[in-house]
Amino acid sequence: MAINNSTHILVIRLSAMGDVAMTVPVILGVIKKYPQIKITVLTKSFTAPIFADIPNVSVFKADVKGKHKGFKGLWRLYRELKSLDADVVADLHNVLRSTILKQFFRFSSIPFIQIDKGRAEKKELINPNRVSLQPLTSTFERYADVFNKLGYPIATNEMGFLSSKPIPETLFDLNVTKGMMLIGIAPFAAFQGKMYPLPLMEKVIKILNNTDKYNIVLFGGGKKEIEVLNTWEQQYNNCHKAAGILSFSDELNLISNLKLMLAMDSGNAHLAAMYGVPTLTIWGITHPYAGFYPFSQPKENALLSDRNKYPAIPTSIYGNKYPEGYENVMETISPETVVAKVIEVLNSNI
Repeated sequence: MAINNSTHILVIRLSAMGDVAMTVPVILGVIKKYPQIKITVLTKSFTAPIFADIPNVSVFKADVKGKHKGFKGLWRLYRELKSLDADVVADLHNVLRSTILKQFFRFSSIPFIQIDKGRAEKKELINPNRVSLQPLTSTFERYADVFNKLGYPIATNEMGFLSSKPIPETLFDLNVTKGMMLIGIAPFAAFQGKMYPLPLMEKVIKILNNTDKYNIVLFGGGKKEIEVLNTWEQQYNNCHKAAGILSFSDELNLISNLKLMLAMDSGNAHLAAMYGVPTLTIWGITHPYAGFYPFSQPKENALLSDRNKYPAIPTSIYGNKYPEGYENVMETISPETVVAKVIEVLNSNI
């Protein structure tokens, strides 16, 4: 598809937070390589701050639970998007909502390219009877393929990082100690199959806390998660809860200044990686080979559950399905192993 450099591209990626964050390196690369284009990202209001500092990029907020809900709401959304005068649409989501929008855009004869999510390959990856375990095309490459089909080829080595931001003044509302290294821990994930057991994570926090070398910032959200973080913050003097105190924009500012982020196969890992922050991830029944490994992170930064003991891993792409007996796969990763890796990564990036 032949496109000129002054094209206005509408990019669709509504959710989830990690998948939205994964668009950033690709969009940065496209904007840098083709500086005359304009991009509007259709996403949910909560994720809009992710794109705040990208030149030539604006955000259109989808209200999928309000005025853009249902078929009539999507028609209204289409009418609003049409007024933006986009030349082409890059659908990086490819779900029912965006597919309905695709049908509407046909009325306007606006080119609409959808991501190939590789559903068949992913289904085979989690097949316990698979012949071998091989890495699939990464999500970044799948996003880039959409731009390639629009006439904007972008290679992985042309993608980019967001620059670090000023440390938010609200950081000091967390009572951090000046002069100590700032690291983040995001212990939660959307599904239990991707979450390191909390008692083991607490041991990690205890060991790191007792070194008196680190300000440990805890990330999470939701009432139950915040209750856990409150307990840890009260128990460990070098732990500081960001959830419920900082706005999402301030959290992003803070994340951009971390020396390390320890996270699950989850959104916070991708938020850190889009700033080039060293990101250490812990994996349960999912696996980096599914294509969701944080951008440009060394493969050694992934701590994997023991596949010798649990050979069916990965049993799920999203962490929501696992066979009987696979409930405790992450217990094969000891807290001491996690701490040693944290220290190793920190030392290698000093």
